[in-house]
Amino acid sequence: MKHIFVLILLLGGCAASPEQWASGGLAVGIGSIAVLGRTPVDAVVSLMTGRDCSVVRLDKGQSYCRPEEPPPEEPAFCTRSLGRVDCWKDPAVLPGTPAGVADGPSKLTPAQEKDRTKGWLF
Repeated sequence: MKHIFVLILLLGGCAASPEQWASGGLAVGIGSIAVLGRTPVDAVVSLMTGRDCSVVRLDKGQSYCRPEEPPPEEPAFCTRSLGRVDCWKDPAVLPGTPAGVADGPSKLTPAQEKDRTKGWLF
């Protein structure tokens, strides 16, 4: 960030006028929206709050900061049947322990949950 202010000073010769500071700040803001999707102020707010905040979201008619995502719903337990698949909300009511149709785990691992809930940038 210091490099940008030095560049603005160099563009103005020995001293930058208020107009040069304003145009340099505007250029930095437009460039950061194009590259980061947020202004430098939005980046500072996002870092301080740990949430994804941007004026671009306001322009789209959304809230300034992205709301926290709720944890994913547990998928239904599905079993094979004759010619179709039956899904159950509560597999405890099933007799025995039938094999499910879905492959893989039905819950997030601790690492996946940490990645899902991490803040913006870190």
